[in-house]
Amino acid sequence: MSKVLIIDDDPTFCLMLKSFLNKKGFNTHEVHNARQSIKAIQQEDFDIILTDFRLPDINGLDLLKNIKKIVPHTPVILMTSYANIRTAVNAIKMGAYEYVTKPINPDEVLSTINHALDSVEEKKSLAQPGARSPSTPGNFQFISGKSPVFQKIHEHIELVAPTNMSILIQGESGTGKEYVSRLIHQKSKRSHKPFVAIDCGALSDELAASELFGHVKGSFTGATNEKKGQFEVANGGTLFLDEIGNLSYDVQVKLLRATQERKIRKVGGNVDIEVDVRLIAATNEDLMKAVSRGEFREDLYHRINEFQLKIPPLRKRGNDIKEFAYHFLKISNQELDKEVEEIGADVIEKFLNYLWPGNIRELKNVLKRAVLLEKNKALGVANLPDEIRYPSEANTPHTPEDDEGIALRTVTEKKEKEMILRTLEQVKYNKSKAARILNIDRKTLYNKIKQFNIEV
Repeated sequence: MSKVLIIDDDPTFCLMLKSFLNKKGFNTHEVHNARQSIKAIQQEDFDIILTDFRLPDINGLDLLKNIKKIVPHTPVILMTSYANIRTAVNAIKMGAYEYVTKPINPDEVLSTINHALDSVEEKKSLAQPGARSPSTPGNFQFISGKSPVFQKIHEHIELVAPTNMSILIQGESGTGKEYVSRLIHQKSKRSHKPFVAIDCGALSDELAASELFGHVKGSFTGATNEKKGQFEVANGGTLFLDEIGNLSYDVQVKLLRATQERKIRKVGGNVDIEVDVRLIAATNEDLMKAVSRGEFREDLYHRINEFQLKIPPLRKRGNDIKEFAYHFLKISNQELDKEVEEIGADVIEKFLNYLWPGNIRELKNVLKRAVLLEKNKALGVANLPDEIRYPSEANTPHTPEDDEGIALRTVTEKKEKEMILRTLEQVKYNKSKAARILNIDRKTLYNKIKQFNIEV
């Protein structure tokens, strides 16, 4: 029986969700603030954690960071409103498994929990000797689309896949970077060997080296057995490092040695192990800016960037949106035992006029939720979230998409100032956290604070 921790400050909501999950065979435990949740996690082992974003003593992103330090491999599902969709996207970048939107639909939550637990089992199976990863990513299913911009990417994939070149994939969260990496592996000469995917954003600094390179028994507190690292698991095949920019400087040094010398050394060990691994790395940030800030090693950047692929955001892929929508309609019908046959033209129009900050992952969630609520054969606008039904200027794709601070520049100065103030208050005036939530760099935030005479 899987154990679920529910973190929410609304006792009525907790009771509803707890009762539903208990009926579905889960063992549930509820707490009402972050302090209680950390205590519960330290005292008990949970298979999955569901947490609200807005808690009385800490916000969801800070809690997520603390949870990942204690239990880095436990899936965390964020519960949030559509007004906080950008926060949900940031949570995915920081290691959350998925997000669900409030008001919560129990069947949607159940489906997400089951997928998360399946993903954990898949990762456990990969730790076994000789294990191979399945050909499709567990987080969400994905199709490539037929837009010219993605057809160009497919041409590049066909060219680089048969080589042994290291590849850096850049793209926003939810654009399908892992799918692309798996496609490269399938088309490579290593396709009969393991494909292993690691989410670096979900690894604490303390455990990252152990996860990548393994450790010997007794090398640190809690190392009760010898552990094989993912470089060894992927030997002969492909190792995919998602959000590689989150690795600490010390781990970057070890990673550079592994890629240069094709040798690793376990934490606490004194023997070098030869490995033959093709490295594919992915990031949602500009690593060259991280290099200039001294946060990422320049020599490692050039080592992993022998060939670069840039995955476009969903808002830049035109009619691919319609193709994706029908793909996820079919999947949602299968998963939810529904028979929605069509997507209304007005719905497609709404999709084409929405910014999609969560990209393909968000579209998949929107379709699934709408299908669950739809009672007719054709999907209608009424079951779309308000963010899409009534898009604000900040969520319509009529501005330059590639620049930082897109959400801020597409609103009036009054709304922009209000957004900055609200975010600063939310994170107790921590400017680094505020800049991350607003999707701008710290320098831009400082300039905005000065421009609007905001007292901090």
